[in-house]
Amino acid sequence: MLPHLTQLVADVDGAWAAAIGGLDGLLVEGHAAATTDLNLLVAEHAGLLRAAHAAYGDTLGGGATRELYLRGERLSVYLHPITPEFFLLLALDARSNLGQARLYGREAARRLESFL
Repeated sequence: MLPHLTQLVADVDGAWAAAIGGLDGLLVEGHAAATTDLNLLVAEHAGLLRAAHAAYGDTLGGGATRELYLRGERLSVYLHPITPEFFLLLALDARSNLGQARLYGREAARRLESFL
């Protein structure tokens, strides 16, 4: 799984970390080109993804969450579910390309699904 995550970070402009996380908040595998706590990134974003699942699926009747993008002042994160229990996290900087993140992230998620 690590080669897929490493390649994803290399392929997406502005990406600096990629990880596979469980909805339980645990890091499964990750690669970072910068010093960061991937455990913390996965744990915090798992909670946000669980909340999105509950809001869209249960409360609003909008179906399963297909992707989630969060943008802050210094950090952006693209989340893509891989299976019902696992998701792909791609951390991006200010010069990131969201289109590339979505395109390459979806493809990486499809490839990683066979490992999970």
